[in-house]
Amino acid sequence: MSFFKQLRIGLTGLVFLYAAAALAQKIVITPDRADGVYKVGETVTWNLACSEDCDSVRYVLKKGGLTDIQHDDVSFDKGTPQVSYTFDAPGTMLLEVSWGKGGWGNRSVGGAVANPDQIALSAEKPKDFDSFWKKKVKELKKMPANPALEEGESGIENVDYWKISMDNISGSQIQGQLAKPSSGEKFPALLIVQWAGVYPLDKGWAVNRAKEGWLTLNIEAHDLPIDEPKEFYKEQSDGPLKNYPAIGNESRETSYFLRMYLSCYRAAQYLTERPDWNGETLVVMGDSQGGQQTLMTAGFHPAVTAAIALVPAGFDMLGPEVGRKGGWPQWYGSTEGKDAAKVHEASRYYDVANFVTNIKCPVLVGIGLLDETCPPEGILAGVNQLTTPKQVMILPTSGHQDRNGSQEPFKSERDKVWLPALRDGKGAPVH
Repeated sequence: MSFFKQLRIGLTGLVFLYAAAALAQKIVITPDRADGVYKVGETVTWNLACSEDCDSVRYVLKKGGLTDIQHDDVSFDKGTPQVSYTFDAPGTMLLEVSWGKGGWGNRSVGGAVANPDQIALSAEKPKDFDSFWKKKVKELKKMPANPALEEGESGIENVDYWKISMDNISGSQIQGQLAKPSSGEKFPALLIVQWAGVYPLDKGWAVNRAKEGWLTLNIEAHDLPIDEPKEFYKEQSDGPLKNYPAIGNESRETSYFLRMYLSCYRAAQYLTERPDWNGETLVVMGDSQGGQQTLMTAGFHPAVTAAIALVPAGFDMLGPEVGRKGGWPQWYGSTEGKDAAKVHEASRYYDVANFVTNIKCPVLVGIGLLDETCPPEGILAGVNQLTTPKQVMILPTSGHQDRNGSQEPFKSERDKVWLPALRDGKGAPVH
């Protein structure tokens, strides 16, 4: 099946979402092609509809979600205005419409992409990338994991549950939750990794997957207990973990993500060493920062047999150098009071695109065409490096969040197609 057919998987019936996604907005943006996918030389045209009197309306077209290439005022005096753009190269275009005097919060966005399978990386992989990470894994393995389990109540019949901790680098710990079916001897394994922020783990995230038949490990992104009151996590977020992505980002040796990435490796390794793993299936999945960790782990640990990532972060760290917005954590601009050149160089060792070339398993990826946190162009450039079976789902009405069901096609594919097939040993149902 062609790349473009893959992209259209799950798009049937999505046209109505353009209106639904803007129920709380004054201006609705509707493209002339529901899936938002074009070819170089083709023109995308967006229709702008205003639900009431609109004043001080303006638009800007941003190539790669960053570079302003066209802007103007918009008038509704003569009916429904349009904004058009003809693609002259592979890439994405973001249409931003704002209105109201001084009303920055009043804005809607539209998006489109041309030749998504031809989008190139913003920078080459560092020559010593693989040797650097092999060295870090070697250092990690010198330190015993010392897994410790504390049994708890799952709250679900026929599911066992534990809190788990393991030793990690620099005296830190990996903390999470482990769950599995109460009956049976061998199970497929599922590693769940978390999106950005500082928060507790919901027990349901692990036990509900265990109920489906998985040996499930869900880990915190931080070295924090998993079930403290919300006030505890707010204090951490406002205190020692404030702007944690930028901590130590002047060096590949001190980045906050070094501990996080190695925790994913160790968590995957732990699952493979459990006697109740079936020895065949190890899936890793997550959203946003969890998607970043997912694809990184798939290219990092050889035992991973499938990766499932939604709106993955961590791609295109040097995107601004080619005129496009990089993905969260967007280190490129996180340089205040720091040596920018050092930050940019360190970021290359944490860019998920540089792990992708090492992935040996099938991959399912969901990309929000309107995503301004993890912009689609950089993710597409990254997944274009995959040489394994892949299913790329461009979600035409989705930003970074699942508003008005905009990410439902991906979640349905993940929960109703991919995970059941992988759990039952049928392999990845790439189509």
